[in-house]
Amino acid sequence: MTFAPDTEVALASVVNLVNTESGGADGLLTLADLDAFLEREQFTGSRTHTASELRDVRQLRSVLRGIWTSTEDDAVEAVNRILRNARALPQLVRHDQWDYHLHATIPEAPLVERMAVEAAMAIVDVIRTGELGRLRVCAAADCADLVLDLSRNRSKRYCSTGNCANREHVRAYRARRGRG
Repeated sequence: MTFAPDTEVALASVVNLVNTESGGADGLLTLADLDAFLEREQFTGSRTHTASELRDVRQLRSVLRGIWTSTEDDAVEAVNRILRNARALPQLVRHDQWDYHLHATIPEAPLVERMAVEAAMAIVDVIRTGELGRLRVCAAADCADLVLDLSRNRSKRYCSTGNCANREHVRAYRARRGRG
């Protein structure tokens, strides 16, 4: 399945945001952490650089995890709530190195609102195409990180944040050798 490029970028950003809280560690403790995250993800627009902005993004992280792991009906309800609260008005824009893509907020909107709406718009595409099953949680027993499966055969099971796939393959190998 191939989504529009901006949808894939937004979905990957959701994964990266939620996975900043991984394995008991929090990668968004300070404003500097938030600055580094936003730079990596190439978020543009206004910023307040305040503790409340950081707190709001951390709260959004929990909301997005909830959407990622919810049923279709619950995901629709949560996405619609985000879009309603932001009074989202989708429009095509072109900026920086990006060709035309959708924005549903103005650049001056609060950071957390822009992040939430961008995520919601991407999840709308996933729901409309019946592909909610591509939003997963890592299959490793000791990991709860998010996984975005964009593979053709829907086979991605492990996150990209750790060595989960390698660990699970080694466990399976050792289990097979122990049996024989």
